[in-house]
Amino acid sequence: MHVKTKPINAYPWYIRLFFFKQKKTYGKVLEPGMLWARSPKVFMGVALLYGALNRKSSPLTPSLRSLVTVRVSQINHCDFCIDINATTLMKRGVSEEKTEELSQWHKSNQFDEIERIALEYTEAMTYSDQEVSDELVERAKKHFYDDALVELTGMIAFQNMSSKFNSALAIPSQGFCKIPLAKLEEEE
Repeated sequence: MHVKTKPINAYPWYIRLFFFKQKKTYGKVLEPGMLWARSPKVFMGVALLYGALNRKSSPLTPSLRSLVTVRVSQINHCDFCIDINATTLMKRGVSEEKTEELSQWHKSNQFDEIERIALEYTEAMTYSDQEVSDELVERAKKHFYDDALVELTGMIAFQNMSSKFNSALAIPSQGFCKIPLAKLEEEE
């Protein structure tokens, strides 16, 4: 990693509460959280935004949110994000086979129409040589009402920020996913 984490006790008490929850949820404190927490106010904003986007009452299904986060992570070469998000994807009921085919979703019959439009939208937002066209938005609106489209856009934008942060700081995977990262990252 390009920047080292601080000892847990060097963070403010209210940040350590988040770390306690991470340890309870994941079995360990997440290194990206420890780096974001070097700026406690920024950490709090990031944590609140993630919580709002990934809430149970989201208009997006948990599996769709995870498909999008893994795909963004693949594109941005974030080993940590692929690791943790692919694990979450499978915990949310997506098969290992489908998870392995995500980078090749265009060629796979594993993905339904809603997932395909969400992944196409994800790639248009994430690849710098693409754009979100009016035509793509109109096709997306056939499956996502306006509030859901806003949340999908927000989830993709958040994961782009998160994965680019982690990738730039060379945060490694933390060993959550059973599928080898190389298999998940295969591109066309």
